[in-house]
Amino acid sequence: MRSGGIFDLAILNDRISELDALAEDPEFWNDPSRARKVLKEKAGIEGTIRSFQELADALEEADMALELGEEDPDLLEEGETSMRALAERVRVAEVERMLGEEADRNDAVIEINKGAGGTDAADWADMLRRMYLRWCERRGFKTKVTDIQLNPDAGINSVTIEVKGDYAYGYLKAEIGVHRLVRISPFDASARRHTAFASVDITPDIDDDIEIQVAESEVRIDTYRASGAGGQHVNTTDSAVRITHLATNIVAACQAERSQHKNRAKAWKMLRAKLYQHELERRQAEADQMHAEKKRIEWGSQIRSYVLQPYRLVKDVRTGTEIGNTDKVLDGHLDPFMEAWLVQRASGDEG
Repeated sequence: MRSGGIFDLAILNDRISELDALAEDPEFWNDPSRARKVLKEKAGIEGTIRSFQELADALEEADMALELGEEDPDLLEEGETSMRALAERVRVAEVERMLGEEADRNDAVIEINKGAGGTDAADWADMLRRMYLRWCERRGFKTKVTDIQLNPDAGINSVTIEVKGDYAYGYLKAEIGVHRLVRISPFDASARRHTAFASVDITPDIDDDIEIQVAESEVRIDTYRASGAGGQHVNTTDSAVRITHLATNIVAACQAERSQHKNRAKAWKMLRAKLYQHELERRQAEADQMHAEKKRIEWGSQIRSYVLQPYRLVKDVRTGTEIGNTDKVLDGHLDPFMEAWLVQRASGDEG
């Protein structure tokens, strides 16, 4: 469910009172899982109220500077600068207001797989890996590659990346789908134009207190030797772990740790997160069927094209958002695409 909006202060304060009342119950800690959920919700609401108050204070200071600036040009310039900065903060707050669905505030897991296009597709998957790592870096998010499968010629066949940061999943879920690249292939001796595809999947890093029951009889567990890019430590034992959920064919793999036990634990957590995401998507698909004007989202649907030849343009086919500076996009400037998708989705016009 979506929140009522981050600026509904009366509603938010009422909710804090309700949560405080729950915490005062003598039996509150008899259910640790429920207690953690209550405290987490309270901390999130308090952070929202704090952010609103900071915006209100910044507006008051900027207004005062503009008012005094009628007699002092330096203060006028300061006030105008403050107003521009405040407008950007309000824009970010408005975007985060749309991130009120379950798990939006959670950490995320990015999974990239090469699609059609041979070596160009493997190279494209690696370009996407760098693009998302740069996006995370710009936002101050922490990342860790937990699994990577190198392509023998160039690039990668697949990669899994853990992302830790506030609203990581809420933003990154806008990237789910197939990404298409058109360029002069560096692997074609005749310098012909090639098209390559890669898929991006995003799952929330679910909390430990979210119960996703999976029995070992429902999965297949494989071990294999870890691989890494040049210069990285490469295990010489079969420490990497891949777990396949038999009913859905959903796969989770981890080779980031030297211990097979630790890799197995991480793979199990990732699998539960993927099954959680699978259930959310199933519910969304059922909801979409109720709206005839909406197009069903199928795996393999293209969401964005990155054209580097014969012209340079990145276009999101869902929102129509276009950016001509392809180098900037590939360097991780993805917020315009993410925000346009969130706005469209919030308005109920996603198609």
